[in-house]
Amino acid sequence: MKSLRIFLTFLCGILSMFFSTGVHAQWIQTNGPYGGYVSCFAVTGNYLFAGGNGVYLSTNNGTSWSQTGLMNPNVNALAIMGTNIFAGTNGSGVYLSTNNGMTWSQINTGLTNNYVLSLAVNGTNLFAGTNGGGVFLSTNTGTSWTAVNTFLLSSQINSLAVIGTNLFAGSYNDGVYLSTNNGSSWTASNTGLFGNVNTLTVSGTNLFAATSYGVFLSTNYGTSWTQIAIGVASTFAMIGSNLFVGTNGSL
Repeated sequence: MKSLRIFLTFLCGILSMFFSTGVHAQWIQTNGPYGGYVSCFAVTGNYLFAGGNGVYLSTNNGTSWSQTGLMNPNVNALAIMGTNIFAGTNGSGVYLSTNNGMTWSQINTGLTNNYVLSLAVNGTNLFAGTNGGGVFLSTNTGTSWTAVNTFLLSSQINSLAVIGTNLFAGSYNDGVYLSTNNGSSWTASNTGLFGNVNTLTVSGTNLFAATSYGVFLSTNYGTSWTQIAIGVASTFAMIGSNLFVGTNGSL
């Protein structure tokens, strides 16, 4: 495995955007968006989207921001499939934009739980993890949804991640589940892992889990896990081989 450096940064309660031009560089506050929280990012080409208090767009690496047509105050997740941008919201389901956020439309047919905490794309498959309804799958860019929860015991799916044909679901109280058939069935993948899973992220074939007991790493597709940091970890970002960890305290 490539050497991996872990940087701890406190992200709880962020009200505006910050970025750094280098690993050890000074952090710079960007010009908005202000007055709300930031829960997720998505990038396509030169377009940087930020979700939280609605969806914001920057086309100049965060120097300035503009609000898109989606003003839902609780955007939990963003995902991109080609020219399609998806936003998962807290209570209004999933929205789709096909014009870089200028306009949005709700796409909730078959989505019986509208509290969407996470989104993931694998080829032409779009997955939504919900708070109370498990995982849903759309094979037609969100036109319709089907629940895919066989053997998935947890109903609160905080995070979704993909490695090849492997789909991972991080749950609130039941650890990590693995599906190798696009959600048709699930198996628990928790050997060595404990705590509520807040976020999953992928670097190559390495799978990381941010939990209420720290950071865990799996190098074998979730078959087993090793704890690599202790504390309350809430979010991740990967830049090259560098893993940034957001905490609710310290690690």
